[in-house]
Amino acid sequence: MHRMMSWLRLTPTKPRFLAPAAALVLTVPLAAIAMTDAAQATTAPAAGATSWPPTVTVDGATTYQRIAGFGSSEAFGQAEVLQDAPAATRQQALDLLYSPVTGAGLTILRNEISADVGTTIEPTAPASPTAAPAYLPLTSIADDQGQLWLAQTIRKEFGVTEVFADAWSAPAFMKTNDSVDNGGTLCGVPGATCASGDWRQAYANYLKQYAADYAAAGVPLSYVGPENEANIGPGYDSMIMSPAQTANFMEFLGPTLAFSGLPTRAECCATEGWDYAQQYAAAIESDPLADLFTPLFTSHGYTEAPDSPLAGWDKPVWETEWSTFQTWDPAWDDGTSASGFSWAQNIYNGLTAANLSAFLYWWGSSEPTFNGDNESLIQINGTTVTPSGRLWAFANYSRFVRPGAIRIGASSANSDLEVTAFRNLDGSVAIVVLNTATSAQSASFSVGGTGHAGPVAIPYVTDDTSNVAAQAPLPVSHGSFGMDLPARSLVTFYIPAH
Repeated sequence: MHRMMSWLRLTPTKPRFLAPAAALVLTVPLAAIAMTDAAQATTAPAAGATSWPPTVTVDGATTYQRIAGFGSSEAFGQAEVLQDAPAATRQQALDLLYSPVTGAGLTILRNEISADVGTTIEPTAPASPTAAPAYLPLTSIADDQGQLWLAQTIRKEFGVTEVFADAWSAPAFMKTNDSVDNGGTLCGVPGATCASGDWRQAYANYLKQYAADYAAAGVPLSYVGPENEANIGPGYDSMIMSPAQTANFMEFLGPTLAFSGLPTRAECCATEGWDYAQQYAAAIESDPLADLFTPLFTSHGYTEAPDSPLAGWDKPVWETEWSTFQTWDPAWDDGTSASGFSWAQNIYNGLTAANLSAFLYWWGSSEPTFNGDNESLIQINGTTVTPSGRLWAFANYSRFVRPGAIRIGASSANSDLEVTAFRNLDGSVAIVVLNTATSAQSASFSVGGTGHAGPVAIPYVTDDTSNVAAQAPLPVSHGSFGMDLPARSLVTFYIPAH
């Protein structure tokens, strides 16, 4: 979304970690998982007895959206920062972001399709919209600002295969203002006539070429989108497209990708917030051809948080960018909107109120000399890598709620506990509980309809003193178990399949 603070709104041969969290946990003897001082898990007496009514009820027979995953971006050169960092620093940062054992276990990477000369695959205008373009290889633009290197690396080391890309702008020569920056509109969409002609198909071909380059490099993209926050035109890469203009262009991009022979499909619209999301989604829904070829809607959370389903939209929805912009703050719970606790609530609300299938932060990593604020989950300062509480909020979800999981029914009789539950493809279950109270809360759990979930639940606690800290396994008897949840904590109960 943002390049400069002044514009803010203000090669191993084998993968290192390819197994899902479920398989990784099972490799550790349960008796060897030690309790931490931060949260001593205590099994409630008479677990499973009728005299012990459950605080939290999980119903596997009630199902909601399928989860694609959790992730971030390294756009605007942040991937190069990672690539150029000292080897130990680079590995530490990658482990924090992508390891499902010691880090957040992120599973989605969002790329920027740059239109700037020096970082775009088409810096020179062809003679006309129908003339043959002169595309540059990714190797000539620093492996796409390091993004190709990053995508290849996390695929090899951590098994991350979900990579998609958004353009912030079409190349300058395709736009009404003949500039990458300051808005301007794609020539040819309704209301945007240019002397140079209609560039809609040429722009669709350009985006297809970007996807083809990634596929040829061994990283097929899942989706490509044509715009980013198209309601504004700031002084960095940007393009103004109304909802109707966007829907019109999707008539070109959608079929171009669908019939390209690539696995990549079109997504839209990376809107600035949920207020704009509804407008753009409605425009696509009202255009039969655009609707047919747009299988995914994407939005950000800046102008309005994702707090409701998109009316009329019956396909997956991803929140693909969101952050805050205060001075760097790594705290778990300091009462600010940048705290890990606040982001745990944002994730919870997005998954339950908006039925999101994916939740992404803006940057995974950044350096203080670039913006020095809270736009990233970790900060790289020379050889020092600092994780934030936001990273661990993501970890409590992403480590245990793996791609393909289904959100299942979960309710709490205690209004201080915000609960979500998921069944993974391997049959394991993850129950994520945010204790919003300022005191510990005793909770009993009743889990039903989950099929092959096993006989123990392993709690992982994040709070002011712990970061996804494994606790002693809790025996599950007749689907019931219990635990005291620390104040202002995020606890994931992972129940391996058996």
